[in-house]
Amino acid sequence: KEAALRQREAALNAAKQTKDGKNEEIAALRLELEKVSDGAATAVEQLREAESEARALRTMTQRMILTQEEMEEVVLKRCWLARYWGLAVQHGGDDSDRSKPVRDLSDLTGEGNIESMLSVEMGLRELASLKVEDAVVLALSLHRRPNSVRQSVTDSKSPGEPKFMEAFELSEEEAEDVLFKEAWLTYFWRRAKVHGVEEDIAEERLQFWISRSGQSPTSHDAVDVERGLVELRKLGIEQQLWEASRKEIDLAPPVANHKHQTDSELSS
Repeated sequence: KEAALRQREAALNAAKQTKDGKNEEIAALRLELEKVSDGAATAVEQLREAESEARALRTMTQRMILTQEEMEEVVLKRCWLARYWGLAVQHGGDDSDRSKPVRDLSDLTGEGNIESMLSVEMGLRELASLKVEDAVVLALSLHRRPNSVRQSVTDSKSPGEPKFMEAFELSEEEAEDVLFKEAWLTYFWRRAKVHGVEEDIAEERLQFWISRSGQSPTSHDAVDVERGLVELRKLGIEQQLWEASRKEIDLAPPVANHKHQTDSELSS
């Protein structure tokens, strides 16, 4: 009987040890599961942070890349710079500012990024500060033929009865300059209309400059384009267009922006 009790006690002890071992194994498994769960939660959080950083980087990249319309503006402004520096050299006299060499425009050849826009804006500011355009207009006027034509004209900025004013025929270069500036004004007022900039006058100005296209310019047209350029600057049309374009980029979904840029790259 005693032997049977000892045998039973041994069996109970063995069962207890087995149970304790299983409990320890279960506890170890639970601990391992908690570690895996914590690791998974950390990985999910890191993934979310990475996605957020990627979105921020994509947005920043999108803002650094110019839209198709903005790139067209850069090209147009490069043409302006090249034209007036070229004319300044061609008609330059002894004045140190007007006789300085044509600017090396190779630094303006950055394609499709905001740096190229900043470069042309700096170039235009330099051109204005040196009064290169004014000097060119003056130089071109010196080559004008002396004959003039008497016309009946109405000042578009001053409504009233038609007044007889003396209109001078322009030289070929002067006429080209007026046509170039009329195209410039038409371009910016067309964009202003599209983007809702200065809505109360954009349509009127656009139609006014369109109506001038194809006509042989006179001295009155030369005065009008200079007034038009002054108005463009005073109203800050170019700055307003830039802000409108940037706002559209900010409002557009990132995926749509990325697709638009990809399509632009493929079409170029």
